[in-house]
Parts: sequence; structure tokens; C-alpha cells
Amino acid sequence: MPLELTRHPSFSGRPGPLLLVIADGVGVAPAGPSNAVAQAATPHLDKLTAGELYTELQAHGPAVGLPSDDDMGNSEVGHNALGAGRIFAQGAKLVNKALATGAIFESDVWSDAIEHGRNGTLHFLGLHSDGGVHSTNEHLYQMLRRAADEGVTSVAVHILHDGRDVPSRSALGYIERTEEVLAELSTDGRNYRIATGGGRMKITMDRYEADWDMVEKGYRCHTHGEGRPFASAEEAVRTMYDESEAGDQYLREFVVVDDDGTPVGTINDGDAVIVYNFRGDRSIEISRAYEEADFDVFDRTGADGRPAPDVYFAGMLQYDGDALIPKKYLVSPPAIDRTMGEFLCAEGVRSFAISETQKFGHVTYFWNGNKSGYIDETLETYIEIPSDNVEFDTTPAMKVREITDETIDLLRSGEYRFGRLNFPSGDMVGHTGNLDATVEAMEVIDECVGRLVEVVDELDGVLLYTADHGNADIMYTEDADGERSPKTSHTLSPVPFAIHDANYDGEYHMAEPADGAAPGLGNVASTVFNLLGFDAPDDYLPSLIVF
Repeated sequence: MPLELTRHPSFSGRPGPLLLVIADGVGVAPAGPSNAVAQAATPHLDKLTAGELYTELQAHGPAVGLPSDDDMGNSEVGHNALGAGRIFAQGAKLVNKALATGAIFESDVWSDAIEHGRNGTLHFLGLHSDGGVHSTNEHLYQMLRRAADEGVTSVAVHILHDGRDVPSRSALGYIERTEEVLAELSTDGRNYRIATGGGRMKITMDRYEADWDMVEKGYRCHTHGEGRPFASAEEAVRTMYDESEAGDQYLREFVVVDDDGTPVGTINDGDAVIVYNFRGDRSIEISRAYEEADFDVFDRTGADGRPAPDVYFAGMLQYDGDALIPKKYLVSPPAIDRTMGEFLCAEGVRSFAISETQKFGHVTYFWNGNKSGYIDETLETYIEIPSDNVEFDTTPAMKVREITDETIDLLRSGEYRFGRLNFPSGDMVGHTGNLDATVEAMEVIDECVGRLVEVVDELDGVLLYTADHGNADIMYTEDADGERSPKTSHTLSPVPFAIHDANYDGEYHMAEPADGAAPGLGNVASTVFNLLGFDAPDDYLPSLIVF
């Protein structure tokens, strides 16, 4: 189908720019003491969400291509839906299908990994939980069982504690279940074991090159067995729980050793390594460290002088389709075509995208259908503001004010018809479980949205306000005895969608849901096209407004 838009028959758009503000992790949940969004003083957001041009959008489960309503949304699939205007099967859903049909085990990549495993050790590395955002242990267990069936006698599992998409201190339950599976398979001469581990925010799972030191620590731990030694993963976690109040995501790296202190699962020449995460952002850097022959970000030589091993490396999916990272993968990612950005570039519409490092890839790579770089550099401007390398509850404002300052300059330049930005703090500070810090983050977002509304009004433009998923809206859970547990994961909450149009004169209104179905993030793209003066493409989800 051609990349061509038609002009809207009755609306040509406003004279000024259209700005889409994505407040990452800001869902809509009942007001209460655990809701940082409701606890914060947010007069500007309150005004937006109290207007007649307001609705709520589904941002989880099938609305963003995930298997069921029990699956929390995330920033990647949320921005895919926002930028694509349609729903594509995502993450766990893709892998579930490949496992159900057996296609994953029929691929050349799986066969080659198994062959390397038969002659050495097959290593599995990934986030160790059932959170379903980056990974799920059920995928790991199915691959472990298949490897046993196919004659692999030596398997080492390298686990990354979650505590972010699942309860803060839940690692021991996952370890217990995995040890049961490994014991079940460690018969007939097979040796299947947990070899190393550590918290996802301390080792291995950095993203957007914000903290390569994390990746180096993980690489050295998993590969060379460098880390604090323990007799088992359970002992490691229990010891660290006793030593501090840190949640699973912040636990330090450990190595499982045998009776004489030797690591039980170092990675050696000829071994195979499979990253079983299906989400891309936090899998790219560790993939590069294992896959690139000329990798030079850090020295991969072990502390004892052992060189980086030559391994067969594969990912669950290809995490970056343009940069081809990794080159070998088990399940193909969704082919997202005809994105909003492609249509706007085809129409010659100038646009910008901006965020800080933590979410820059979301308003660019994921927005553009998992494609790196510009669609048309002559029409687009992408701006990344470097994130601070800190725990985000120590700086709740993050770079929201700096993003706002730069956005105002872009708007006032008069060069751009459309802009999109991501304020990361509702998500990133929300993930720390720190309620007070998240309330402060929300108040900074409110302050900055107020500034943006003023500028958009000055320029006779339109501002849209939404989010990609929930997080800050539920900061803790409470049991029957009143005991509170921090909730550091995303939520199943809907997200806000508000239009601020200072020149609004009743030309359009919010649409009634088709067939009573709640609209989702995928409906935003058609709405943007309409407010820019275009009809939406026929295959896009319906607009949230009618004229």
C-alpha cells in the first residue's frame, strides 16, 4: 500500500504545531495512599484530564499485542503501538507461538546451538522471573527440556534477579522452581545447574549505553566466574537479604562454586550462549559483548588473563533489526511497516522526537517500528539528553526540565509541525518503589506540562497528553494485616489521553468506543493524523475523535 495521506475533508489542522507528551509510566488508578499520581499536586494535569476532550486508553495485554489481559504493558510495545497505529504480535506472544508450533526448535540457530552444547556447555542467560515484560521462566524451562531431549549433557543457567516486574523480593521462589526443573533434568549423566546471577539493575541489563560498567560486571561474572562465591543461588540471595534491605533488582553479582571453590559454569571456547529475554532494550549490549569479534567497549579478558571465549551466541529475538543485533536469533520480531513517521515524512511534514537517554530509544527506535536511525534526516530531528547514571529516586526530576527547555526551543523555532517527547520519571522513579520520590517526579512533570501548554497556546497549536503504561499509579500493595510491600512493576491500569486545543470550538469531540470496546494506544496515531489535517490510513485503528 502506498505511503500517502489524503487531506481531511473538513479540518485542516491548527496554525501551530502538534505536540504529543508521553508521561512514561503514568497510569490511571483509584486515588489512594499508594497512588503517586493522585498523591501529587498536579493542577495542570488535573485540568487536562478534567476536560471534555479526555478519555482513557488500554495499554496492556491484547491492546498492545501481548497474549492476555494479565500481561502488563511496557514502554517498548507501547511506543510500537503509538507509532504504528495498529497492533502487532509482540514479545511473549511471538515466542509462545514459536514454542507451541515447535518452530523455534526447527530453526538452524537452535540446531547449531544444540550442536555446540553437545560438544561443550549450553548456557542460558536472562531475567529470571515470570514477569512477562523481558522474559518468562516458562520459556526457559521448555528450552531446557528440549535441550535434554536432544542430547545436551551440560547446561549452565545464568540468572538475573527481577524484583521490578514482579514483587521486590521474590527471587527465592523463582530459584526454588528452577532448581526443581534442573534437578529433574540432571539424570542419565546430565549436569544442569545455576552458574551465576545478580540483580538486573546491577549487572548485564543496561540499556541505551547508559552504564557499560553494568554490562562488564555481568560479562565477567557469567563468562569468567568473577564474583562473590556461594555454594548455591539460594545461599547467595539469602545472604544478601540478611546483609541489606535491597530488592532483588539491586543484588550484587554472585558465582556458584563447587566444594573446592571452582566456578561451576564458566563460558569457554566452543560453548553456546542463548539470551532468553525477548525484549530488546536491555539485551542489546550484552549481545554485543558476546557476539562482536572486534568489541572494544571494555576488555573482555578475565582477571586471570583468560581471553574472551569464542562462543556461538544467539538471542531469543533480534533485538535491533537495523544494526542486526544479534545476527543469530531464535524467533523473528514483528515486521512493523507503514508507521506514522513514514507517512509524515512521505507528506513532507517536519517533526522532532526528544527524551533523555533512558527513553530516547522509545520515541525513535520503537516508535519507528524497531528501526534505528532517521526515516528522513532532512525532515526529522532527534534529540537525546544524557541521563544521569544514578538511582533515579535520588534525582526524581531526572531530565524532565531539560527536555522541556529543549522542546520549547524546538516549538518556537517554527520549523516543526509535529513533535513527540517522553518524560521518563513516572516510570523510572516509580520502578524504585520510592513513593515520596515518585510523587515529586509527578509534580515536576506537572510543572513542565504547564509550561508546554503555555507555549503551545502562544503558537496556536495543540498538545496531546498520554502515557505508554502504568507504574506510578500503584506504588505498593497491602495485605490483610496492613503490611505494605513496594510494587516496583508496571501495572494493568489504563492511561490518560487528553487534548488541549486553545482554539477548540466544537469542531470535533471524543468518539464513542466502537462496539463498546475500550480504545488503546494504537488509536492515537489516527488521532494525530486528524489533528494535523489528514485522514488516517484505512488500515489504522480508528481515531479517538470524530468531526
